[in-house]
Amino acid sequence: MDARTPDTHALVFRGWRPDRCNRVALVLQGGGALGAYQAGVYQALHEDGIEPDWVCGVSIGAINSAIIAGNPPERRLDRLRAFWEHITGRKVWHYTPDGDIYRKARNFASSYLTTALGQPGFFKPHDVNPWLSLAGARTATSYYDTSPLRRTLLELVDFDLINARKMHFAVGAVNVLTGNFLYFDNKKEVIGPEHVMASGALPPALPMVKIGTDHFWDGGIVSNTPLQHLLDQQDKTNSLVFQVDLFSARGSLPRDIQEVMARQKDIVYSSRTRHNTDIYRRENNLKADLYRALGKIPEHQLTERERGLRDSLKDLPEITILQLIYQQKAYEGHAKDYEFSATSMREHWQSGLEDTRRTLQRRDWLAMPEPGTGIVVHDVHRENGY
Repeated sequence: MDARTPDTHALVFRGWRPDRCNRVALVLQGGGALGAYQAGVYQALHEDGIEPDWVCGVSIGAINSAIIAGNPPERRLDRLRAFWEHITGRKVWHYTPDGDIYRKARNFASSYLTTALGQPGFFKPHDVNPWLSLAGARTATSYYDTSPLRRTLLELVDFDLINARKMHFAVGAVNVLTGNFLYFDNKKEVIGPEHVMASGALPPALPMVKIGTDHFWDGGIVSNTPLQHLLDQQDKTNSLVFQVDLFSARGSLPRDIQEVMARQKDIVYSSRTRHNTDIYRRENNLKADLYRALGKIPEHQLTERERGLRDSLKDLPEITILQLIYQQKAYEGHAKDYEFSATSMREHWQSGLEDTRRTLQRRDWLAMPEPGTGIVVHDVHRENGY
């Protein structure tokens, strides 16, 4: 069988993977309405016969992750479409003239409707505004009610499947009282809709979610990129990682106040993903260099501690990271993450689909690093100067 020809039987369970790869991971950043880009990324992977066996997300990335992990491969794409078509089902304008100025106006109207009415199947305004609510009241700590999202998740996600642990699933959230960031991981606890909702409970818009005796907010407050959870695993598993970010750390110099607000949001929520990835790659590669150096020293000249260090570095995981980052359109402003029109949703989805297809054309990028290399990172936007 050719290395690129998927085994049909294997596809049902694990999907295609390169030689020496023991895990395919999909890591999804938060970003509200921009999350349709991640659905497009998954579509391209699905069409290419690549199915993840690890999904990890924050905020909207947690919701997309739950839909993927909570459905068998043949239903995932349909369920993603059902979710995104449902929450963007409200009609904004019946007709939008061509041109950026009209798209900006339409997007403004769409984001205004979101703030005023919420989004179908996602969130709705409280009956009483928090500024008019008494302290301690259910409506006093957020503007919106997310009970519609709970119903949507129960309809589209099979939580029994997630808890069967056929796919590793984790979502990030922040403890409101301690400020500590943590992951709800199906390898450690039983996952329910509340865990997904907690990961996306961005204050002050959305309410904190109570799990057990603790309350949680959106993980993006502390870290909007859940890659670290995978890199912190001590399982020494060779991995092909698709890291999908919705905010770009790089951008243009703002020219008006709306662009200032949009750029500030990009910088805050990008979580310096590229920087953190570069640091981890350098650290891992230094470990590989240290192992090779210790291997050149005669055994009798090593202390017991040095032998233990050498042995611990023997089987460092080989990790290939393919980084996909949504590129903002010229007519999108600071409200792009809560502009939930169907038109924008389809554009975001298509962008993710095209970026991933272009990335997958680079077959050499899908290979595991050479043994002892450690981590390699590929980014179609950086490589091609986008």
